[in-house]
Amino acid sequence: MVKIRLSRGGSKKRPFYHVVATNSKSARDGKYIERLGYYNPGATDKEEDININQERLAYWESVGAQLSDRVKNLVKLLSLSREERDAQRQNKLDKKQVKRQELKAQEAKKAEPEAAEEEAPAEEPEAETEAEPEAAEEEAPAESTKKDKDDSA
Repeated sequence: MVKIRLSRGGSKKRPFYHVVATNSKSARDGKYIERLGYYNPGATDKEEDININQERLAYWESVGAQLSDRVKNLVKLLSLSREERDAQRQNKLDKKQVKRQELKAQEAKKAEPEAAEEEAPAEEPEAETEAEPEAAEEEAPAESTKKDKDDSA
């Protein structure tokens, strides 16, 4: 079965994808039948980010080739202009940021009641701090006995 999918290229941390028609059993970056275009996710404003030969894509679909999900999304994006794609991506990022801020606000609200509960029993540990100096006095002679033993050796 022939599939139209992405084949990864580029160096580490700088992906570049070729849109290829390939046998479904071949490796992701392996042998392919025909290269139909490319997708450059790291393209700058001056560079073209998506380029797919629509005629060859239509031919392979007519022959029975199956498009991968990512290639289907790229074909949809290809119908939009570069500015519209950038605006869509920015809108998506803004929504994520708002959602994160809402989650932080909810966590802060949950932390406030817990902080109030921790302040109320704060009076009880003061009594314990008075008992701690006595414990420290008891420990102090034990340290001096160790020094005495070291001196005698």
